[in-house]
Amino acid sequence: MTVEKWNVDPAHSSIEFQVKHMMVSKVKGAFKNFSADLTLDPEDLTTANLSFTVDAASIDTRQEQRDGHLKSPDFFDVEKYPSITFQSTNIVADGSNEYKVTGDLTIRTITKPITFNVEYEGTSKDPMSGNMVAGFEGTGKFNRKDFELNYNAVLETGGVLIGDEVKLNIQIEVSK
Repeated sequence: MTVEKWNVDPAHSSIEFQVKHMMVSKVKGAFKNFSADLTLDPEDLTTANLSFTVDAASIDTRQEQRDGHLKSPDFFDVEKYPSITFQSTNIVADGSNEYKVTGDLTIRTITKPITFNVEYEGTSKDPMSGNMVAGFEGTGKFNRKDFELNYNAVLETGGVLIGDEVKLNIQIEVSK
C-alpha cells in the first residue's frame, strides 16, 4: 500500500484526560472539539504523520465552574491561547500492533516532547459507507507545570489540591 491521507471521524474519536484531585481521587475530562491530520500506510505505520489541534475552550469536566477556571489565565488562558497542538516527530514499532509515537505538544506557547503508547486496533470496511476504517488508542502523560499550568492550593493535610501529572487517553477512528 501507499501513504494516504485518512480522515478523523469525530463521532468515534475522543481526547480525554485525568488528574489527581485532593490526593484522594481523580478528575476526568475531555476536549469536545479537535481536528487532526493523519497520513499513513496501514502496512507500515512507522511512516505515519499525525498532527492535531484542540480547541482549548472545549474542555469539559462535567462541572461548569471548574471548566470556567480551567479556561482562565490560571490554566489554559483560552482567550490568549485558544489551541493546543501536537505534531508527531517519530514513530517506532514496539511489539505487535503497538507503537511509541513521539511528538511535540504545545500548550500556551510552550512546546515539549511527549511520547504516546499507541495500539493499532486494525482496519475494517464500513458496511454503511464502503470506506476503509482504522482505529487507534493512545495513552500518554505529562507534567502540567512544564506548560506553566501552575495553579494549586495546599490542603490542611499537607497535600495539594491538584496533582502535577496529567494522563491522556486518545481514541481515534479514521477512514478513507
